[in-house]
Amino acid sequence: MKILLATEKPFAAEAVEGIRGIAAEAGHEVALLEKYADRQQLLEAVASADALIVRSDKVTAEVVAAAPKLKIVVRAGAGYDNVDLGACTERGIVVMNTPGQNSNAVAELALGMMISMARGQFTPGTGSELKGKTLGIHAYGNVGRLVGLLGKALGMRVVAHDPWVAKEVFAADGVGVAESVGELYRVSDYLSLHIPATAETRGSIGHELLTSMPKGATLINTARKEVIDEEGLTRALDERADLKYATDIAADCQAALCERFGKRVFATAKKMGAETAEANVNAGLAAARQISEYFLDGNTKFQVNKG
Repeated sequence: MKILLATEKPFAAEAVEGIRGIAAEAGHEVALLEKYADRQQLLEAVASADALIVRSDKVTAEVVAAAPKLKIVVRAGAGYDNVDLGACTERGIVVMNTPGQNSNAVAELALGMMISMARGQFTPGTGSELKGKTLGIHAYGNVGRLVGLLGKALGMRVVAHDPWVAKEVFAADGVGVAESVGELYRVSDYLSLHIPATAETRGSIGHELLTSMPKGATLINTARKEVIDEEGLTRALDERADLKYATDIAADCQAALCERFGKRVFATAKKMGAETAEANVNAGLAAARQISEYFLDGNTKFQVNKG
């Protein structure tokens, strides 16, 4: 089988070497398409592929149509909204992600952002400490759980909301439970956001939730840009001079936010949550293993487009 590794933002050389090794051991070949500048290059490359590994690359209906042999797509990372699930499902193509492989990298970034915002982005002046503050976790998956554990290690009180997680899990971690999203935001000095972008969540974080947060509160977004109501965010920051916002996914209006609110807002230059050497390698190798196992015995453990 031919596995196409199509990454506009390339994997580390160590990851590519490891992917090739895993594929070769299973009897597959790897074709490499890196740093491609033209969409047509992807369409041509995928035409002969049986499997596809991507990072943030968009697997659209056009890409699916150009890939008559394609049987499986693996998004090396947790989020998979860059893959057209409908188009893949219609063709019988299995879509997987690699949950947990980038989690520690994203969690450490979230805590780093909290510290940076608490210290005024390290500009002169008196900052504050995280110890003793309440950390809210909105969605307690792989990343959210790690953020909570890191927060506890810094002496923070941790509260989470996730209706899909059993209360026994929160109790085992020593984490408080907020019964509603509104309650979570009302008690959180720092709110770490980890919800996916879905029809229900897009634009769901806005003025009402943000203005309900305690004085001096900070929202940390390492999830998705689309879940933020940017107009509501702007109004909240305008009305509450004590609120802060830090994100790993710059808002469409980020330049205006920075100009208007200065050090109260921050965005990474480019999405950096998974940008560590360790996460880069882990996600790539996991994707290769999942493809090999799928072709070997039909393992679909991490399939995200099950009917």
